[in-house]
Amino acid sequence: MAKKSIEARQRKRAAIVAKYAEKRAALKAAGDYAGLDALPKNASPVRLKNRCQLTGRPRGYMRHFGISRIKFRDMAVEGKIPGVTKASW
Repeated sequence: MAKKSIEARQRKRAAIVAKYAEKRAALKAAGDYAGLDALPKNASPVRLKNRCQLTGRPRGYMRHFGISRIKFRDMAVEGKIPGVTKASW
């Protein structure tokens, strides 16, 4: 489990990115780089980090499912992810 402060920081960044998305797109289309510099740093989507939705783990993130590899394996073995089974041959 990630620290609550790190998870809160991530949620705050996501909210700021969503808030300034339209304004960023308009400034980029206009080529107004001075206006882009005036926006908050956290308004850039590059500053977001993919994290597991269940545990907050930043590494081993599986984009298609939105969870880490560890939680993915646990849920797949328990049959909680439709269409995913453990391979055996």
